[in-house]
Amino acid sequence: MNVSAIYGIMILVVGLVLWRRTRAMYRPIQGSGIKILIPVLFLLPAISMFSELPLQLNLWEIGAASLTGIVLSIPLVLTSNFEIREDGKIYAQKNKTFVIALIAIVAIRIVARQYFSALDPASVAVLFVTVAFSYIVPWRIASFLKFRKVKQSQASGEVMIGSVKRV
Repeated sequence: MNVSAIYGIMILVVGLVLWRRTRAMYRPIQGSGIKILIPVLFLLPAISMFSELPLQLNLWEIGAASLTGIVLSIPLVLTSNFEIREDGKIYAQKNKTFVIALIAIVAIRIVARQYFSALDPASVAVLFVTVAFSYIVPWRIASFLKFRKVKQSQASGEVMIGSVKRV
């Protein structure tokens, strides 16, 4: 696959994530919030696929990719919040910083892809899926926990605006 196709796919994925995220700010989150965790399931086939590949990676390299992903999840976790609006339903909080954080993560991934171009394609793919998994899983789990906290405060009669409780 040539470089322009990879960047095209990356831009398409980022565009879809941004579109979906901004759309979520205007639609209430229904039910128990389990749908927040669904993107984690989409990564599982990619991870299981790599177990069959002959790789030229050490354990510390995969650990470093995991740690990088966890560090990249921090701005996403900090910028993903939920609120109860006037209609009594729970929405994702509007946050322009999230868009900036996501674009910064994509830029870091593009630079890193250039840096690791000397590795074989399978190893690069494993590293990048590991990074993606390591920032999507903590972000989605933290988002789910934040949603549940707001949902519980809604059930108890408290109103949560951002992370501040108001009775």
